[in-house]
Amino acid sequence: MIWLRSLVFAVVFYINTALFLLLGSPLLLGPRRYAMMGLRAHARASLWWLRVIVGTRLEVRGREHLPAAPVLIAAKHQSAWDTFALITLLGDPAMVMKAELGWIPFYGWFSHKFRHIFVQRERGPSALKTLIRDARDRAADGREIVIFPEGTRRPPGAPPDYKPGVVAVYEALALPCVPLALNSGVFWPRRQMIRHPGTIVVQFLPPIPPGLARREFRAALVEAIEPATARLVAEAGATGTGPLVAVEAAEKQ
Repeated sequence: MIWLRSLVFAVVFYINTALFLLLGSPLLLGPRRYAMMGLRAHARASLWWLRVIVGTRLEVRGREHLPAAPVLIAAKHQSAWDTFALITLLGDPAMVMKAELGWIPFYGWFSHKFRHIFVQRERGPSALKTLIRDARDRAADGREIVIFPEGTRRPPGAPPDYKPGVVAVYEALALPCVPLALNSGVFWPRRQMIRHPGTIVVQFLPPIPPGLARREFRAALVEAIEPATARLVAEAGATGTGPLVAVEAAEKQ
């Protein structure tokens, strides 16, 4: 039954996305705020379909830790779910994303319209300079800067692999950094079609103040995100009936 529901959701999700991209294409010619409204509507529709078809819900914790924008948000990244669902929780987010995604017809065009931040990682130091410049620009507009410190999706339980980009952006922006933990990879595994019922939990953690030394900030970020994420993954399997990865995590607690 889970496989059937997952298949139905996949079909509905991609049709839903295609319709938003095609029917919403006139928004490319209008003000950015209207395009962002379309982006948020797509994300909310996707979450609704996921809940109705698969039975996967969303719970948000720690909203009180989220200061007014501009702010840097460093989020754990376990699933493609993170790339659209987090949009619904913020006012005007600028997502840091791989530059090659900006080349995809419609999807990439809209990503440029949203004024997300593109990173060409193969360019090394030059890419870091561009990342900092664009992050400063978006923060000056009063937006939330959302970065995935590990740069790519990591499955639940994988050892942390934090890249230098988040440290450089934190230092350059001189803004509070809100760590964000989640367990989305339990219910929407990377590189798999299956979707599991349950509750994806997103947790905003207490902000890290600006001005810390690089090593101190990196250590504080890892120490905030990793244990909180591990607890959320274990919580998903605490009943013994959740996905296997979560049940195994719960047994280790």
